[in-house]
Amino acid sequence: MKIMKFGGTSVGKPERMHQVASLITRDAAPKIVVLSALSGTTNALVDISNSLSNSDRAAAKQKIDALEAHYRNFIPSLVQQEAMRAKANTIISEHFEFLNIILKISFSEALNKDILAQGELMSTKLFSVYLEEIGVEHVLLPALEFMSIDQYEEPQLQQIRLKLTELLKQHSHVKMFITQGYICRNARGEVDNLKRGGSDYTASLVAAAVNADVCEIWTDIDGMHNNDPRIVDKTVPVEQLSFDEAAELAYFGAKILHPTCIWPAQQENVPVKLLNTMQPDAAGTVIRKEAGSVGVKAVAAKDGIIAINIKSSRMLLAYGFMRKIFEVFEKYKTSVDMVTTSEVAVSVTIDHDEHLDAIIRELEPFGGVEVDRNQTIISIVGNEIAETREVLTKLFDAIHAIPVRMVSYGGSKHNVSILVPAANKQETLQLLNKGLFGL
Repeated sequence: MKIMKFGGTSVGKPERMHQVASLITRDAAPKIVVLSALSGTTNALVDISNSLSNSDRAAAKQKIDALEAHYRNFIPSLVQQEAMRAKANTIISEHFEFLNIILKISFSEALNKDILAQGELMSTKLFSVYLEEIGVEHVLLPALEFMSIDQYEEPQLQQIRLKLTELLKQHSHVKMFITQGYICRNARGEVDNLKRGGSDYTASLVAAAVNADVCEIWTDIDGMHNNDPRIVDKTVPVEQLSFDEAAELAYFGAKILHPTCIWPAQQENVPVKLLNTMQPDAAGTVIRKEAGSVGVKAVAAKDGIIAINIKSSRMLLAYGFMRKIFEVFEKYKTSVDMVTTSEVAVSVTIDHDEHLDAIIRELEPFGGVEVDRNQTIISIVGNEIAETREVLTKLFDAIHAIPVRMVSYGGSKHNVSILVPAANKQETLQLLNKGLFGL
């Protein structure tokens, strides 16, 4: 069984959907195809939801009408037969009837989740109509019938496995299945989602649940690159990464892969391939248990970082001091990315300021607190690089002129991270590209 996930840009235009259909029918292997919403749809649905939450029903109606017009214009180029166009338009009518009905309903978080689910439901149904038109036998598997999360918003992998296996048994003669990414049901049975980027998560969870041969993530770039191609001119795709290396890169800013995608596939040792819908014959990147080679593989950057420094010559070496510091972050459910200590201070980084004021107030009794905003974590990732002297020499020689705020080294064999002012991000990435990769 092969899992193939296609993101919003891969299905964002009728011709792209046609191309996806050609890709999934290139071989006869059994497949589950996971689709995101059409590109731009989720953002539009978020805007609609925000207008409703602000009681601006006129703005919400205007946005609903604009989105419906986009879908109506999508259909004539997607399917050619009048019967199929009628079927596709009926689908769109049903979903936009729902969106118009909610204009009369009191807004709630549960309703918000229902709104956000519409994109994936429409994209998969429209794609199913196109497959029907071209004669591809398939079954549309509703993700809401098998994808679930618990009260802690964590996927219930065992339950997903049981429900999905039963659904597949009901269609044992079929080799092609289409399902929605992103959406799921929560512990209360309500429509919910796996958060942004969740279609990657869906694909990986499905791959783990059915013990797939491979999980293919199709996007608009030919694999994980060694650096950010939006900022650095000369980048190349990485041929192979270990699960650990890929997880580090995804967490620290590599945009092609959602951080949560690695864990389910890693649990069942399912290889993950990152492939390009626009260049389907490109090798892309394969992620598996083995690293494939030693040395630096890639550099990633995570923006919006806040550094917090707690200075206390009196308490730092006292028993339990570090525990008390981290209990503050635990209390406010705020993850810490980097940690460094000295004889009189400890510095940590966080990636959002939602509870920053409260955190500072609770840290101040321990010592002086300083906050540096607008920082960027740059992570250098590869196999055993923390134990490779040559890598460290090249790294710090390359950035000797950059004002480095923090260094995280030794916590992982695969990662050396540095914190720099956001204003120095582009220069740092370019210098590392030249110093580490010779590009």
